[in-house]
Amino acid sequence: MSKTDAVLERLDKGLDEAIERLFQLVKIESISTDPAYSEQCRKAAELLAADLGSIGFDAKVHKTTGHPMVLAKHHKQPDMPHVLFYGHYDVQPVDPIDLWETPPFEPSIVETADGKKQLRGRGTSDDKGQLMTFVEAARAWVDETGELPLNVTILFEGEEESGSPSLPAFLDAFKEELKADVALVCDTGMWDEDTPAISTGLRGLMGDEIFIQAADRDLHSGMYGSAAANPIHILTSILAELRDAEGRITLDGFYDGVHEVPEEIREQWRELERGRPHMLSEIGLSVPAGEKGYSALEQTWSRPTAEVNGIWGGYQGEGAKTVIPAKAGAKITFRLVGDQDPGQIRASFRSFVTARIPADCTVEFKENGGSPGITLDHTLPEFQKATTALHEEWGRDTALIAMGGSIPIVGDFQKVLGMDSLLIGFAHADDRIHSPNEKYDLKSFHKGMRSWARILQALAE
Repeated sequence: MSKTDAVLERLDKGLDEAIERLFQLVKIESISTDPAYSEQCRKAAELLAADLGSIGFDAKVHKTTGHPMVLAKHHKQPDMPHVLFYGHYDVQPVDPIDLWETPPFEPSIVETADGKKQLRGRGTSDDKGQLMTFVEAARAWVDETGELPLNVTILFEGEEESGSPSLPAFLDAFKEELKADVALVCDTGMWDEDTPAISTGLRGLMGDEIFIQAADRDLHSGMYGSAAANPIHILTSILAELRDAEGRITLDGFYDGVHEVPEEIREQWRELERGRPHMLSEIGLSVPAGEKGYSALEQTWSRPTAEVNGIWGGYQGEGAKTVIPAKAGAKITFRLVGDQDPGQIRASFRSFVTARIPADCTVEFKENGGSPGITLDHTLPEFQKATTALHEEWGRDTALIAMGGSIPIVGDFQKVLGMDSLLIGFAHADDRIHSPNEKYDLKSFHKGMRSWARILQALAE
């Protein structure tokens, strides 16, 4: 029996104990957005550091201006391959609590009607269950062979769900300790429940709020209708002009830096869609609403977009109120790809809006952050090794996907540490992350551990 096979067998035999260790972590209410839970965040960091220390890592809890970071090292020899694994132990708030079928911080195993077993509780998928798949793989390697097959550094963050305010300074202060050949990021998912995936790109994000002021007070629509500017009319007209009839964004210079996806990747995406045509139908829709000429997957994975996330103004209570509001506002986000510059997009958007404001009205803006899109090199040797290891575990070719969302730390790893990342996770789209009744399939947890065990060996070769 090979070392890898022995490690896999140990993971199979120790599954119940691994679940219990995960549940101990899930029980900790490490909600990073609420200062009332700061002590719980520290408790989660200390539990992880102690657990890593028990399997031979030099693990420390580092204070920050916010919640603590866990930095752990398990190094064999300087000339060995070296990976940095990243995950986060903080979780989202649990509201609305009355929609939970089981208490969010009392984890349990729930069996579904079709016989599948799910690990239920806040953080089981995002990201405690995901990060523990890696910890358990490392534990099995150490318990079975006395060592890891390569040098491993682990970084666990406690503020990912609250914008990572302490992370940039921490990366800068510890950049020499964190540098490795490649980073492994687990905060991602599979293509479907039987097909593993590695993400080749992430969309960036630029957010803005706009506030249009017309009259100095709300007005009676009978007395002022038509004569007085209505900020809701102005706002909705501007928002409607953001897209043309072909679904393209109309801002000046918006598509500067947008590149077409390599044909080999695009063809694989077409094949993925042919095998799972229900992407929109599963949410009650059927027709892609973005740019003409691109599939739904391409629209969400590789094309930029502009979305209205919220809009307000005027009377919104029960019944009617014949009022012309004095003020209206909206929250807008742009998902960015390729080399699009968030600052340039913000300036173009604000010029677009300002040019359409009547002379006797005013507009104000509020910035809501921004980060560029990220493209990852799928030709890296580590990338190829990981896809092979995943195929060996799942028996299927690894899907090369992209992500419509953002993971800012992947860009930080590129800029600050000068290294690319492998985005490998085992979550599913229906895991209800950030929502009541969050779950992580037991199959994802079990085979996720086995997958990381194989990947560690593959990257060591």
